[in-house]
Amino acid sequence: MFKTELIKKHASLPARITRITTAHGEILTPAFMPVGTRAYVNFMTPHDLIQAGSQIILGGNTYHMLCAPGMEILQAAGGMHLFMGWDKPMLTDSGGFQVFSLSKNKTICKIDAHGAHFKHPLSGQVIHLTPETSIKAQKIIGADIIMAFDECTPENGGWEAAFSALERTHRWLDESITVHEKQAHSAYGYPQALFGIIQGGRFRELREQSAQYVVAAPLDGIAIGGEIIGFDMQKTSEVLDWLQPLLPDGKTRYTMGVGLHPQDLIDVAAKGIDIFDCVAPTRNARHGSLYCGSAVKKENWLYFANEANQGKILIKKAIYAKDEKPIMETCFCYTCTHFTRAYLHFLFKQQSIAYSNLACIHNIHVMHDVCAKIRDVILHDTP
Repeated sequence: MFKTELIKKHASLPARITRITTAHGEILTPAFMPVGTRAYVNFMTPHDLIQAGSQIILGGNTYHMLCAPGMEILQAAGGMHLFMGWDKPMLTDSGGFQVFSLSKNKTICKIDAHGAHFKHPLSGQVIHLTPETSIKAQKIIGADIIMAFDECTPENGGWEAAFSALERTHRWLDESITVHEKQAHSAYGYPQALFGIIQGGRFRELREQSAQYVVAAPLDGIAIGGEIIGFDMQKTSEVLDWLQPLLPDGKTRYTMGVGLHPQDLIDVAAKGIDIFDCVAPTRNARHGSLYCGSAVKKENWLYFANEANQGKILIKKAIYAKDEKPIMETCFCYTCTHFTRAYLHFLFKQQSIAYSNLACIHNIHVMHDVCAKIRDVILHDTP
């Protein structure tokens, strides 16, 4: 069964180490989740992910899986784990964020009190995504952690939009729980954990109201969502300060979409967050932005130190054409232990698929290495 165990708290910060037990293995947190939205992490095989240090991935977003390959094919394969060859823990999401993005174009997607109605991008077939259909689809996907269907709060929508999304999210949460409790395991017999999502935008009153509602519900974990989370890190930290006193120790805490930069992981882990995901490490890698720095202890915590390069190098620059150093001399990923900046610069200029693979391996490894250093600081910190 799914279980969250508190291993150790930091002596002076909310930061903590937990052990999450799932049907497909254990996760030691804080832990970063690479994102495989369409049943694959771009330019990385499951072997690459494991070698880079991945304990858990976000695999198979519900909206995208409904579009392709479709639930029938996934169920025939025995679920997402077998379909994509990943045998470790997996989290999936409800499709709520994609619905939020698509609904900006009313000809593609419309939201009402019951859910979202959107056209399949290829066939034009109308697909209804509701709390019931989202949870049932996630049963077929078969992830170890599934998410209640929610409405993502727009960053600039104002108080009324945030309140409306909050009310709808809470109503859909109740409906998601009802569906989940009828069958608390996947279509393949594995137990699944259901997480609810705290909304409320940038408004403290709404965030606290939502936290109280979600914490009181029979859930295995608590996510903190909304467009602002991970998008505006200063405001993200402020929201976490509001919520931290309201979050129970015994449930996993998840900030959705956090991980644009290694420092972001350090910042939210300091606030007591356990898991986080973001598409940015692999997306940035493919476009030539490679993390470069080191997680350094300062007083009782960490920061991602770098030399005036904002924690990254842009490998396309001509200065790297003859640079025989690895991306990071302190990094022990496959890329840094086998290849130089000069070679990666060459591959990038050639638009080689090999570049994207090596670059993604590096950026994902850096995120996992930062998490390992966070765990080490918490483990060895004393009052």
